[in-house]
Amino acid sequence: MLDAVLGKLARQQDPNVLIGFDYADDAGVYQIAPDTALVQTVDFFTPIVDDPYTFGQIAATNSLSDVYAMGGRALTALALVCFPEKGDLEVLEHILAGGLSKMMEAGCTVVGGHSIRDEETKFGYSVTGLIHPQKVLANKGAKPGDRLLFTKALGTGVISTAIKKGAAMQSWIDAAVRSMTTLNKVAAEVVTGSRLSKEPLQANDHDRFSVHALTDVTGFGLIGHAREMARAANVSFRIRASRVPLLPGALECVRAGYIPGGLKANREFAECVVNYQGEIPEEVKTLLFDPQTAGGLLISVADNDAERLLTALDNKGVGAVGIGEVLPASKPLLTVAV
Repeated sequence: MLDAVLGKLARQQDPNVLIGFDYADDAGVYQIAPDTALVQTVDFFTPIVDDPYTFGQIAATNSLSDVYAMGGRALTALALVCFPEKGDLEVLEHILAGGLSKMMEAGCTVVGGHSIRDEETKFGYSVTGLIHPQKVLANKGAKPGDRLLFTKALGTGVISTAIKKGAAMQSWIDAAVRSMTTLNKVAAEVVTGSRLSKEPLQANDHDRFSVHALTDVTGFGLIGHAREMARAANVSFRIRASRVPLLPGALECVRAGYIPGGLKANREFAECVVNYQGEIPEEVKTLLFDPQTAGGLLISVADNDAERLLTALDNKGVGAVGIGEVLPASKPLLTVAV
């Protein structure tokens, strides 16, 4: 729906806009000086776990992710709060405290926010970051021959649905929460070759690896975000389904029918550009469309740098894996092979 609406809006002409919404990128980028640009993003949602502190952590992790997906460092944040008029203020305190803990971990300062009364609790942040204008990692630079790397496992959407139904095993919840509260900061630091903390920006920060495109896999699922990357760069992707990491319990949730509405919408929207090759289990196909919260980074890196980058990520505790490759433009846009 949003994709259709955005296509009808007038385009503003501002030469300082380096990244707008033309290519469905992760965040906006606005140049404010020859060596400095702002990275701006916003995200908020309803609770997906029972514990309010953990919910706050997840919301903050998710909101910060788009800054890291551009290769930037988070600077400031504004909290967005929707809370019932008669709600327990202790719950709200725990939500805010959880969010603040992740913002502090990121070195991002919460400078204010806005709240409204709402019968349904919602929470998130608008985050502003900084990046060197010449070093923006957009989602449109993938080149034929690149390898596709992914830094987290899929399944937070179906597991969150099982949690809401009271059907998730504790081990599934624990694994999903670990994933959703792990900042993409370390992974982005490895990719960019710089510490994404409060230090001067350098034009040569991320020349260590030939990373051509970067995005984080969130609400549109792996296939949805891969579609955006491939379309933006006029290339095709081949994804190896057997190599895509899955969270514990994800397959069981699909088999039990714990399918979020967002997954169904993603599949209806994007499966038309997918061709399946080989015997791929139906539940694995389903999880490729699972909407992720605070999901991993999808990286398009030159083939001759892929193994070095995987090793560097592993050395920093980031469990990245190679899940596919970039091909010259062809139909179908995306091939999912065994």
